[in-house]
Amino acid sequence: MPEQLDAAPFLDDCLAAGFALAGVAAATPPPHGEAVGQWIADGMHGSMGWMARHQDVRSDPALLLEGARSIICVADRYEPPEPTEQGGGRIAAYARGRDYHRVIRKRLHGLADRWRARCEGADFRVCVDTAPLLERPVAEAAGLGRVGKNTLLIDPGIGSWMLLGEVVTTLSIATTPGGGGDPCGTCTRCIDACPTQALSPWKLDARVCISALTIEHRETIPAAMHAGIGDWLFGCDVCQTVCPHNAPTLRTRQTPVHDEYAPRFTSWDVASVLDWGAEARLKTAAGTPTMRATLDMIRRNACIVAGGMVERQPGSPLASRLRAIASDAAEPEMVRDAAAAAITRADGGRAGR
Repeated sequence: MPEQLDAAPFLDDCLAAGFALAGVAAATPPPHGEAVGQWIADGMHGSMGWMARHQDVRSDPALLLEGARSIICVADRYEPPEPTEQGGGRIAAYARGRDYHRVIRKRLHGLADRWRARCEGADFRVCVDTAPLLERPVAEAAGLGRVGKNTLLIDPGIGSWMLLGEVVTTLSIATTPGGGGDPCGTCTRCIDACPTQALSPWKLDARVCISALTIEHRETIPAAMHAGIGDWLFGCDVCQTVCPHNAPTLRTRQTPVHDEYAPRFTSWDVASVLDWGAEARLKTAAGTPTMRATLDMIRRNACIVAGGMVERQPGSPLASRLRAIASDAAEPEMVRDAAAAAITRADGGRAGR
């Protein structure tokens, strides 16, 4: 076997498997590793305690697999939201179809099996989001795009509506052109548009990020954050929808979106979600990334969204439902707290009416 393999056959296999982009990076410490360590030291990962674990592996991907030398990176494109979407409790676009972990992992395992048969003695490890790997910096190093001010990977031709996966391997494969650079210039649209001011250039404060609060935070959400969360039940797309790189282009129209990401829904009826039990949740959400949030978290989020709706329409029947939840000792604490805060907000800060 040659000392270093040509990347082309591996990339061709990835594209044939339906991935929109593919590239190869060396299994060496990725760019921005020190910045991520400082971000964690500053507590900006919020309640995502798992981000603070395995920092040695995050800073050195070779620790993911003994003898690792290369990382094959791929990206799937998913459907962006329609510009005119509104109404109901909103769901981030990536979470509206089948869970990307399953969609990407299945194809990458198939590719790894093929490469294992082709390259005797080589080893492979598939990673999709859950491994301690700095995916975006690694994908940037592999030439899949550049990290923008919103901290997301941006391909200047197809934007940032992308999901990432990797195969770490002991093979030495020629790397593809990549590296850093600023895809944003003087643009600050994402920073200006962030409803909770969670963004500063190339830095996200997860303690106040809508996506982190609605998906990862597993306790009561401070009432001061409720207005910023707006209609978002799960996740947030604001920093992507305002990004100029996400304007439709000929290339975006030509870049495939995997069938599994076809949206099953764009929003959920908030009144229904307030009354959800386990069965109703499974009927709507099973198989999608929205299962990341527990039932109690989703109902907590629904209380927050309902509070905004009642504030805008004081006669809404949602008000009585929120009062019932707030006064029900059998309700989970985070749901009860969210309902009480929502009523206080709808009452203009006057609790107990």
